[in-house]
Amino acid sequence: MVENNKQNEETEAEIDAQEMLEKYDRESNYRTNIGRWAWVVTFIGVAFTVFQLYVGYFGTLPSQKQGAIHLGTALGLVFLLYPVKKGLQNKQKTIPWYDVVLAFTAMFVTYYKILQFDALRQSRILGYDSVETAISLLGILLLLEATRRAVGLPIVIVALTMIAYALFGDIIPTKVLSHQGFDYSRITNVLWFQDSGVFGTPIQISAKFIYLFLFFGVMLVHTNIGKFFNDLAFSLTGRFTGGTAKAAVAASALQGMVSGSSVGNTVASGSFTIPMMKNAGFKPEFAAGTEAAASTGGQLMPPIMGAAAFIMMDYVGVSYSVIMASAIIPALLYFTGIFIGTHFEAKRLNILGLPKSELPSFKKLMIRNGFMLLPLVLIIGTVMVGYTPQRAAIIGILTAYLVSLIRKDTRLSFRKLINVFEQGARVALPVIAAVATAGIIAGVVSITGLGAKFAAGIISLSGGSLFLALVYTMIACLVLGMGLPTTANYVVTATVAAPALINGFDLPPISVHMFVFYFGIVADITPPVSLAAYAGAGIARANPFMSGVGAVKLAIAAFIIPYVFIYNPILVLVDATVFTIITGVGTAVLGMIGISGSLIGYFNNKATIIERLMLFAGGLFLIVPEFISSSIGIVLLVIVWIIQGRRPKEYGLDNNKETVKV
Repeated sequence: MVENNKQNEETEAEIDAQEMLEKYDRESNYRTNIGRWAWVVTFIGVAFTVFQLYVGYFGTLPSQKQGAIHLGTALGLVFLLYPVKKGLQNKQKTIPWYDVVLAFTAMFVTYYKILQFDALRQSRILGYDSVETAISLLGILLLLEATRRAVGLPIVIVALTMIAYALFGDIIPTKVLSHQGFDYSRITNVLWFQDSGVFGTPIQISAKFIYLFLFFGVMLVHTNIGKFFNDLAFSLTGRFTGGTAKAAVAASALQGMVSGSSVGNTVASGSFTIPMMKNAGFKPEFAAGTEAAASTGGQLMPPIMGAAAFIMMDYVGVSYSVIMASAIIPALLYFTGIFIGTHFEAKRLNILGLPKSELPSFKKLMIRNGFMLLPLVLIIGTVMVGYTPQRAAIIGILTAYLVSLIRKDTRLSFRKLINVFEQGARVALPVIAAVATAGIIAGVVSITGLGAKFAAGIISLSGGSLFLALVYTMIACLVLGMGLPTTANYVVTATVAAPALINGFDLPPISVHMFVFYFGIVADITPPVSLAAYAGAGIARANPFMSGVGAVKLAIAAFIIPYVFIYNPILVLVDATVFTIITGVGTAVLGMIGISGSLIGYFNNKATIIERLMLFAGGLFLIVPEFISSSIGIVLLVIVWIIQGRRPKEYGLDNNKETVKV
């Protein structure tokens, strides 16, 4: 009877999680009942994954041909799986005829690049004819519609705005942004047939690297690594003050290593961790904000970094191992900041850890399931010793499959393996559509010179002040990143916003790209468009806006640490030594302690307004990597610690209610 109740609860949790995904994550609104077309989708999906594994290992196709197969197959699957309107996915019992027509039309106009590969090379020199222009126009329209279905409207609006900018640049009154304007045929042909548009760097990187790493994540999911990460997190942190919240942070950090979606990670982890946080005594808004902040930070964690690491590798011009090494300290600082915030909130509310008897044993976990970490260890290790990302991904995928054979409950039969191959294609569809549409945006920037114009505008607006330029760039990234998936988010912010800082202030490219990457990512938890926080609020039955505010409080490190990338880039390992890394990380952590204590309202005791201001100022002084400012920051924190230590302990039951003195 107890076992049946447990199974019913798990089933209800899965249903609730799926409902949250469908509500807040556009990528999850795919058809689940397609009748006889299921065989077609399975065949195309499996063939797609096999093709990607083949070229990932042998690498035999020119990038334009491989990109055409990559995008064309994905567009076909999008029209077969995603309905024209949100909500129809559970009502339609098969695929409508018009979506079948759109699917195969999208595949044809994309494969046309392969069928007429040599002729199109001639047309690039002699000019495109009317048929080719019609195909390019149709291809762009179908891509935008597929992206709207699989990803959502925000990125489509941005892409259409950019196309309009290319068309009508000559009527823009502002001299800084105006240009000569281009004919629609030139725009569509350049964006569809040449290297600077749809089939530019983003889709090429997707075809070479991103698909393989997403498939690697799918393989790991089917070894039940998510449950292992949750258990591991609780075994390590559950017994400490506010253990449930700390475990949620640790679990999301671990799952973020193989996940590329802040909303998906929030729902997957949050359906388990948010109820536990609420039961422990945390307010619903805080529980939702904690999970959203931690899950969003998962996209900052190597090795995948929401699949943006591979595009950054090409944009910055460094190896993948350099990107991973540069990202690890900032990511750990981000999660340290959230960890500190949850600790202070737990201290403020006097929420203790879980009893040891209710927690999984770390030793038993590692003995029983420690082998699950082997694929991750190998994929990181092979990259760091010099293997290409493709080869590392192949090794990781093969290792994940071999690991799955160890346990009966994770062993992949032939039927399960076919399903995994199909899921690999399904997971990649929104990412492929997003990066292809981001290619439109990057292409327009290239055609019109918008990157240089935007940079000139930022520099002019800031009056040459680096700090003001950083603030304006931060705002631009937060606005551009709202509602966009990670990869497209990074492409847009790196293309439009990064040149202002690199060219205008001669800053290290890796620092600037990490700066725009971070602020593009935290748009997912920044009100008013904080999708991850809204998803967490749905699970917690909390106020969505206040959940977003809570997430921002906890993720405050993501709003401050990027400035350190610029003023002292040792955190991204630019001109770094062991001593500078230790001191830089140490003062940054102390600074986050002060700022988190200020925002939460608790340090060594419940903080007064004056003490919160002192903590915030001390935190800012500590984050600035200079001896004098750091010394001032330490003095301020020590003063607050001593003052609070002389008062009786106070535990706030609520911001607006009484406190308990001990």
